[in-house]
Amino acid sequence: MKPRIAIFGAGAVGGYAGAHMVQAGEDVTFIDPWPEHVEAIRKTGLKITHLRDVPELTVKPRALHLTEVQALAKEKPIDIAFMCMKSYDTAWATTMIAQYLAPNGYVVSLQNCINEEEIAGIVGWGRVLGAIASLITVELAEPGHVRRAAGKSGTSHTVFRVGEPHGRISPRAEHITKLVGLTDSALTTSNLWGERWSKLVANVMGNGLSACTGLTTRDMVADDAIRGFAARLGSEAIRIGQALGYDLEEVFHLDPEIIARAGEGDAAARQSYDEHRLAETSKGGGGAHRPSMGQDMVKGRRTEIEYLNGFVVDKGATIGIDAPANAALTDIVKRVERGDAKPSPELIRGLRLN
Repeated sequence: MKPRIAIFGAGAVGGYAGAHMVQAGEDVTFIDPWPEHVEAIRKTGLKITHLRDVPELTVKPRALHLTEVQALAKEKPIDIAFMCMKSYDTAWATTMIAQYLAPNGYVVSLQNCINEEEIAGIVGWGRVLGAIASLITVELAEPGHVRRAAGKSGTSHTVFRVGEPHGRISPRAEHITKLVGLTDSALTTSNLWGERWSKLVANVMGNGLSACTGLTTRDMVADDAIRGFAARLGSEAIRIGQALGYDLEEVFHLDPEIIARAGEGDAAARQSYDEHRLAETSKGGGGAHRPSMGQDMVKGRRTEIEYLNGFVVDKGATIGIDAPANAALTDIVKRVERGDAKPSPELIRGLRLN
């Protein structure tokens, strides 16, 4: 029998990956806190569209409101729960779904930030896996509609990386890789923490900047000052990750050392960094989207800034490494979020750091 799968958070990433599982005939139940989204899925299905090259897909999965999750108590237990909620909702959502897990059931963190430890505090380390969605460029465009600002990556870029916290390749990790591989290219990694931190570096270089400037990725990269500040954000995160002992993977298809040195003022590294990033966004569709935190700001939603740039600052503090650029951006995004400042590129262009 196929495993029972729950997608907790049917938004951009959860909806996108889960829809392809449904299309493949997997037993999938969506759970989401946005009532209009759940009702749209029930009425007309979950529609998946792409910027180019991929036909429109619509599936009609089972979708539950939060108030209906208690009905799972009368059914066979959940074998695999994909956690796709925002980081600040991880604890309560994990607690909610944990009581419906099978004895050997487990939770897969398919989220932007590093939440495995928080999930393990609720269900135990033996029931946690991590999955990274790299450069996936998806958004929940409207209720019942997830849009990807690209085509499928395929062999040009491995989108999903799945791993066990202990680093060994396990049958269940390989099974999750097959499930997310129904969506796009995927691999099983023995370097979950290095992959996680590398994904964090990419996020701290773009998400908060989009939130406080209002710009798309392409427009941020085109701006010399903002592109340079992104390198500094990434450099701080890379040095902290290295000090913590992580074996970092490529970031934006660049050796992380190039980004780190570019952010530290190395002229040759900065030239390589600039040329690569400008070339990437000059491709058709490249960067023509807002990262998830930029989307959240436009929609008036809470951002994950404390779990991205703020997380870098906090981790650095534990080992005596300052991250002033990440601290400054965290403060700026919080001010914009509160309404104390309006999104503008000038918030970054006018920033002066010692």
